[in-house]
Amino acid sequence: MAETTISGRLTNLANPTRFLELVGRFLPWLAAIALLLTFAGLAMGFAAPEDYQQGSTVRIMYLHVPFAWISMFCYMLMAAAALGTLVWKHPLADVALKAAAPIGATFTALALATGSIWGRPMWGTWWVWDGRLTSVFVLFLMYLGILALTRALDDPQRSARAAAILTLVGVINIPIIKFSVEWWNTLHQPASVMRLDGPTIHPSLLWPLLVSAIGFTLIFFTLHLMAMRAEIWRRRVAVMRRMAAKRAENRAPA
Repeated sequence: MAETTISGRLTNLANPTRFLELVGRFLPWLAAIALLLTFAGLAMGFAAPEDYQQGSTVRIMYLHVPFAWISMFCYMLMAAAALGTLVWKHPLADVALKAAAPIGATFTALALATGSIWGRPMWGTWWVWDGRLTSVFVLFLMYLGILALTRALDDPQRSARAAAILTLVGVINIPIIKFSVEWWNTLHQPASVMRLDGPTIHPSLLWPLLVSAIGFTLIFFTLHLMAMRAEIWRRRVAVMRRMAAKRAENRAPA
């Protein structure tokens, strides 16, 4: 009985009309919470003490680290949507993938930009071709490739399948980004938050980072839901235009 209820709820959520109704109801609350947490995290970060080595430059961390996390999280979400397209034929899977791609590309570009700004005073250079920076740059190129591919194909089914396949191929880059600091000699420091033995960052710096990361993550979800809603409406308008054009052709005199 419980499984039937859960299945029914998932089916209702998969319905685009039901999805739009739920998004319209919860999106304003999600956006408000996202902005509140983001501003709180950034305020905590700028009020936090300076790092004993990096000084006030460490405060770029409260932007750069969330951008980097979300750039990878977004791609994993797209990979899950790609499986939904290819395996389960979920009605909203392709919508979710294509709506996430430009947002992921933006966050990745921001991660690269803030990383360069942070690296200039710390490393003495804006850019180095080390494992972490190179693999994140490849991630950015993957986002751009998916965007270009989806816009190059006019057939919705071919576009959905091609984007899903390309997304799944690019998943191999995510563990490369994650473990690049352990596999190769790199200027990046090893993981200091997500560690089996616990974070190595002092709590005065860790808590602002976590609050900021949660806030930016909720901003990502807000933007993603907005983009999904816009994509559904765009597709409905496209279908209506095709139907109108077909009716006009049928009415035209022979």
